[in-house]
Amino acid sequence: MRKIQSQGVHHITLVGADRQTSIDFWEGVLGMPFIFDQPNLDDPNEGHLYFDPGDGRLITIFTNEERKPDPRRTSTEPGSVHHIAFNVSQASFWQVAERLDDRGIKHSGPKDRGFMDSIYFNDPLGLLIELASYRFEPPEGCRHADVMIEAHRIRVANGDPHIDREHLADAIETLVAHRHQSLSDDRSPRDPY
Repeated sequence: MRKIQSQGVHHITLVGADRQTSIDFWEGVLGMPFIFDQPNLDDPNEGHLYFDPGDGRLITIFTNEERKPDPRRTSTEPGSVHHIAFNVSQASFWQVAERLDDRGIKHSGPKDRGFMDSIYFNDPLGLLIELASYRFEPPEGCRHADVMIEAHRIRVANGDPHIDREHLADAIETLVAHRHQSLSDDRSPRDPY
């Protein structure tokens, strides 16, 4: 038996209401360019809209002009999607609450997640959306996941309850020491003063 190795999210498809509600939310609120439009190839009564969430991957929406937006919270039963999180820069993150307030959109306010900042709100169809912003940049040649797993190991070794900034800083230092060469035999911290 062998695994089927994934290499990232290809796309996520959501069931939307009418076409314009989808365009207004995904492009008009979240700034995702509307890049492709065709019929749902499995249901000719539906449209299939494609949006770029910023990394070249896709968020797609099935639309039907007979469906109306229902803002009630989507199901949180087992097997349901709890929320979808999108990455935003720190510069953008600290503008989110004000920009949601300007539209009258209720939100959680900024949440401290230790390794990232988050804010939550519902889309027009009741799906919980998270805008998340990492508090770190990985070293050259590493991914956010590389820093996270190293920070997790440090956190567990320290007996700490969750990842915080200190774990991230130590993880980045560890990754640089292991992955980036130096002519020095001793790379330990020193005081030149």
